[in-house]
Amino acid sequence: MKKILILLLTVLPFVACNNAAQKSKAEQKIINVPDFSSDSAYKYIQQQVDFGPRVPNTKAHEDCALLLSAQLNRFGAEVVEQKADLLAFDGTVLKSTNIIGSFNPQNKNRVLLITHWDSRPWADHDPKPENRKKPVMAANDGASGVGVLLEIARNLGKSNLSIGIDIVFIDAEDYGAPENFRSQDTEDSWCLGTQYWAKNPHVTGYSAQYGILLDMVGASNAKFYREQASDYYAGTIVNKVWSQAKSLGFGNYFIDEKGGAITDDHIYVNKILRIPTIDIIQYDPNSDSGFGSYWHTINDTMDNVDKNTLKAVGTTLMHVLYNE
Repeated sequence: MKKILILLLTVLPFVACNNAAQKSKAEQKIINVPDFSSDSAYKYIQQQVDFGPRVPNTKAHEDCALLLSAQLNRFGAEVVEQKADLLAFDGTVLKSTNIIGSFNPQNKNRVLLITHWDSRPWADHDPKPENRKKPVMAANDGASGVGVLLEIARNLGKSNLSIGIDIVFIDAEDYGAPENFRSQDTEDSWCLGTQYWAKNPHVTGYSAQYGILLDMVGASNAKFYREQASDYYAGTIVNKVWSQAKSLGFGNYFIDEKGGAITDDHIYVNKILRIPTIDIIQYDPNSDSGFGSYWHTINDTMDNVDKNTLKAVGTTLMHVLYNE
């Protein structure tokens, strides 16, 4: 009897552990991440560019705003158009519109996705002086981030994600003072739409677990280094995104090395709303500007938008969101 009892005592724990392992395996959640269509994202970028430069106070800007709001509505988001008159560094009053699309608006567990949709009014980095007062088409620097987020929104509208998502299309980001403008402090002349939204969020007391900003995410063979302010404010989120990209085979885009420190929309979200927010932004340590050669020139056209890069960024973000 003692031998049988001992045998049972040695077998039962094994059986119990085996059953627990099987139960745990059965209870594991299977994550079905929708496919991110780079063709679709590319189409959304083209639609913006077809309006021409989306500079505040122009018809192209007004028409594009209507399109972006309509698309978010069509995808099932609860849409808010936040209009404001913003004073630029040169005294120009910018008729701006921040466009916010919320999915699962009642869910307190939220993630923030941001990109700017306006175009720079001057190609002040163009190599030809005669072009420097012309507006920028902004296919990569602006439209690419919007295209990626619209494709994500299209997928969100067809699935039941367990968290809430806020997509914010920010206006008046790129109206910052040119380098030759003589002023003591022009850093805050950039990101005017984000500064306004962060101080006047679309929901009183708005908060989110974290935020992800997209800026210039469509160029061929783009490299996204770990932006220094992102690491400072939200290093764990940088780790999360870059690790996900590597696991998906996109490590050649998301470089796990320190990049530059950039004044961008995420700075004001971190400082004012205190939502840990990172910046996925193209960075070229070998260029004079730190960005592509077409940055803030008349050459920022659809020729600089690559579907492979859109796929890498969009797929990475989809997996981050659907694994929350």
